Amino acid sequence: MANGDIRLRIGTRGSPLALWQAREVRARLLAAHRLPEEAVELVVIKTSGDMIQDRALSQAGGKGLFTKEIDAAMLAGEIDLAVHSAKDMPTAFPLGIDIVAYLPREDVRDALISAKATSLADLPEGAVVGTASLRRRALVKRLRPDVSTTLLRGNVETRLRKAESGEIHATLLAIAGLKRLGLANRAAAILDIHDFPPAVGQGAIAITARPDDETAARALAPIACETTATALAAERAFLTVLDGSCRTPIAGHATLANGEISFRGMLLREDGSEFYEAHRAGSPADAALMGTDAAREILARAPKDILAPKEILEPNGGSAH
Repeated sequence: MANGDIRLRIGTRGSPLALWQAREVRARLLAAHRLPEEAVELVVIKTSGDMIQDRALSQAGGKGLFTKEIDAAMLAGEIDLAVHSAKDMPTAFPLGIDIVAYLPREDVRDALISAKATSLADLPEGAVVGTASLRRRALVKRLRPDVSTTLLRGNVETRLRKAESGEIHATLLAIAGLKRLGLANRAAAILDIHDFPPAVGQGAIAITARPDDETAARALAPIACETTATALAAERAFLTVLDGSCRTPIAGHATLANGEISFRGMLLREDGSEFYEAHRAGSPADAALMGTDAAREILARAPKDILAPKEILEPNGGSAH
């Protein structure tokens, strides 16, 4: 591909972290193909997820709120690529859009942000933890049943400020996002991955495109990370079987080492009182099958009502997606 043939428009949300991720993809594309700055343009698109701040995503339509408007721009031919946090991606995309590449993954762990404590165990009895994540809420309650949780939405700086000012006792953020924004020093502690497994896709940057766009595919090939793609194949297959629609607390994490993939998945009750997990290990070629199989094992063991929240109707009468 001649350098002069590459002209790409990257769609992104406008938050500081989203812009960092899009600029990172842009910088890698420019370097890989020795392109002039004007060859890759960023297009900022406001999404429903950015505009809805007064309730949890699970009450407003799920993960697709961060991708719907960007997907529409891609299908309309207004952008060629889109950059997302992989953990914000729905399990199904509109026809004509797919994840086509990932960047190398960052640290997948969660960070505790607090002016009151340096661990979950150190939080005072009855402490209030702010989060919009059902997974984080359930994991906190599993470890500290006495702690109460409250909805906390907003960008990274907003959530940091509320926790550090004492408005709430603590919040939890992905350490990957803090590192990318140069804010890792704001973490009071990084939580152990065994006790606090991450969201599916946490720490990974996903790039979507039209699957038939050969120009985009060739442009992305030099910067795509196959190790991350393999890990995410297992994690997203697990999420798909459990219908991870922001309605049920789900964690999943896959790693590759010495030619083998290891996967651990967990499903929790919203109040943290029950959890079910499964482990798999095997060939990277079987990554998606392992994620699927682990999810089916959990479904066979878990009580049916643990998944009931995803059937709750939205206020307008529509079902959650």
